[in-house]
Amino acid sequence: MDTELLHSLSREDGEPIGSFTARARSWLPAHVREAGAVLIRGSASSVEEFTELAGSLTTELMPEREGFASRTSHGAGICSASRWPADQPMCMHHERSYGRTTPGLVLIGCLTAPERGGETGLAHAGRVARALPPDLVDRFGREGWILERNYGDLVGVTLAEAFGTEDRARIERYCADNDIEYTWKDGETLHTRQHRPALVRHPDTGQRHWFNQIAFFNEWTMEPDVRDYLVGTFGPDALPFNTRYGDGSPIGPETIAGINEVYQAHTIRHTWSSGEVLCVDNLAMATSREPYSGARELLLALGDPVRTENLAPATAS
Repeated sequence: MDTELLHSLSREDGEPIGSFTARARSWLPAHVREAGAVLIRGSASSVEEFTELAGSLTTELMPEREGFASRTSHGAGICSASRWPADQPMCMHHERSYGRTTPGLVLIGCLTAPERGGETGLAHAGRVARALPPDLVDRFGREGWILERNYGDLVGVTLAEAFGTEDRARIERYCADNDIEYTWKDGETLHTRQHRPALVRHPDTGQRHWFNQIAFFNEWTMEPDVRDYLVGTFGPDALPFNTRYGDGSPIGPETIAGINEVYQAHTIRHTWSSGEVLCVDNLAMATSREPYSGARELLLALGDPVRTENLAPATAS
């Protein structure tokens, strides 16, 4: 599939960023609603330009919380892309689909394009839901999914990176406010468990979407050598993250492979040029990242927060 199918808008030579953001603000809603993701060219030559664009195109920017990999904060709700090994792909995911509050709109800005690779993949969550085995979709629709995580200095991200603080009282209050079960293991490592819906109805279209990170966070998506090392070193219950069916039972490798195959079949890929911004409807489109070489500097803005309990249950097509 060709990424030229995406709608696009370009900043004209010499056009002030303020004038361009006003033009983009009036253009964006209808196009992102229709396409799921749109491309804006020539509007991310610096952190400052990207920040101004993100502030103009969103109703509110969200701070990064519960991240699965380290990011650098640039203030005002702007952060770097996740630090993920350049030689490894990052599988399909929706930003913070595991949160009680999730971004409705995600902006990804490219300050420096890589020399080779590093494409961002896009997969429409409605098409994915229709392509997956109906019995699997129905089960996850009924039960939801469970995400289990371990936060510590040796595995996963640190507490400060995930929660913005190392203060236990504040972390426990955050967990309580966001329906996250938690325990402290050996007095050091925080173990969490959160039960979330696996499908949602899009508030604008009413379409049922496969909205989760069931495959991304599952142990069977890890590189086999990495999984074997972590299990051998820390034990099967101490992985940085893992997912389960909503009833708590494990998800087998064949199921995870099947989900990833459907994502692969429905993926379009965008090859970056410096200065571009992808505006992604986070409820409608999952994103991924291909391996790359050379410098690659991307920025991220999480905007237009939505409470997931306000999205109608989606147990039927």
